[in-house]
Amino acid sequence: MFVKLEGKRCLVVGAGKVGGPKIGGLIETGACIRVIALQASETVQGWAQAGKISLELRAFDAEDLDGTFLAIVATASRVLNESIYREAQRRAVLCNVVDVPEYCDFYYPAVVRRGDLQIAISTNGQSPSLAQKLRQQLERQFGPGYARWVAELGETRKLVLASDLDPQRKSELLHSLASREAVKAALAESGKDELAKHDLARNERRVTA
Repeated sequence: MFVKLEGKRCLVVGAGKVGGPKIGGLIETGACIRVIALQASETVQGWAQAGKISLELRAFDAEDLDGTFLAIVATASRVLNESIYREAQRRAVLCNVVDVPEYCDFYYPAVVRRGDLQIAISTNGQSPSLAQKLRQQLERQFGPGYARWVAELGETRKLVLASDLDPQRKSELLHSLASREAVKAALAESGKDELAKHDLARNERRVTA
């Protein structure tokens, strides 16, 4: 499940080496981020000064969870982590205690990002190291060229859906375009962008014909 967090209220408890990267990941989503911690790394403090997050250097209070959509817990205290998780459960707040699978409503996957293409790998919290190794393999398999191709595919999809073709023909054409994704990415990676553009333009002419 890919959750849209833009504008959602997210709470992070802990702002050190473990919590910092989680905060950074939330910033990329456009979430409304509130951080509670006794201490914060220089990076996290910098985000607060830049207005990217709200930072409060103090102890956690159960009421901090009120109105929260999602909570991430990354303190050094197992007792505190469990306590926050229990409080989140009572308030129906999605919660992830970092690196403690039994206290997680969701897991952080290892993600390969190529523009709008996202490939997520999860081991249900059993082996983050394996997930990272698989991510590295997939990053080599799906090169940067996929970002451009997926964007072009999205534009072509709009043309197909807006055309007067019958539904069956639309479906066939969309499947045909997607099945050649790897070839297009390889062409872009090898510098043969003009050939890729020519082929894409030919498909677009088929749509409008």
